[in-house]
Amino acid sequence: MTSFAAPRISCEEGTSGGEEVARIFNIQRYSLNDGQGIRTVVFFKGCPHACPWCANPESISPRIETVRRESRCLHCAPCLRDADECPSGAFERIGRDITLDELEREVLKDDVFFRASGGGVTLSGGEVLMQASFATRFLRRLRRLGVPCAIETAGDAPADRLLPLARECDEVLYDLKIMDPQRAREVVKMNQRRVLDNLRLLASEGIPVIPRLPLIPGYTLNDENIQYALTLLLSFGIRRVHLLPFHQYGEPKYRLLGQPWAMDGIPAPSAREVAYFRKMAERAGFEVIVGG
Repeated sequence: MTSFAAPRISCEEGTSGGEEVARIFNIQRYSLNDGQGIRTVVFFKGCPHACPWCANPESISPRIETVRRESRCLHCAPCLRDADECPSGAFERIGRDITLDELEREVLKDDVFFRASGGGVTLSGGEVLMQASFATRFLRRLRRLGVPCAIETAGDAPADRLLPLARECDEVLYDLKIMDPQRAREVVKMNQRRVLDNLRLLASEGIPVIPRLPLIPGYTLNDENIQYALTLLLSFGIRRVHLLPFHQYGEPKYRLLGQPWAMDGIPAPSAREVAYFRKMAERAGFEVIVGG
């Protein structure tokens, strides 16, 4: 396999009045698909990758963005194009900076649901490893309070950034996408060798890892890619996987951002295709969840 230079991950963390801040774009409450129980998911802004099927294009840029929703627009004259001044909310800001204290207060509003369901907080993105320092400090706070913690990551960052964060987690949801290193570099700008080295490291540390395999037509939805992933996971002693079928839910977001949708017109995998790959994994000895 060909070696190649890794994409540079820049961290967007900063300070506000002396306080460390992170940039997020959403806090999603009552999620059932991002870890055990009822979860509150914090979406960090910024991602170094370029997955054509990304369902959250608003997560990619680390910058705060402003979008306009035509359906809400009153066509004021003159238009200030200011999210704070817009009387109808047609102009909307995507992204905000938040301190550790502010984020802690936000997620602990849901503490009763965590305790009742065995849920907790999941940090997602974008790519949370772009803001790993903040994320690690935040999860340490939550763990001291007894809140279960998880992250969702593609694992493409230096190990000294990933490992301290992963050690604060009860679960690491680990995305495995295009397994061939050359194609991963060309299509999604990912250092697949580093992704797999980090996965091996987490497994050797005994950190609970749940690999997630997206089923993307034209990219990962084929026997070779899935079998490669399953064989590798078995060698690491991992026996659970989530299969994530492609969907078109992200398409309206691309229109809102004025960006082309590379997967336009591509159908979701059929129930028969999903069942085929589920059976492949189960026959290999995996516990499989579809949708995860």
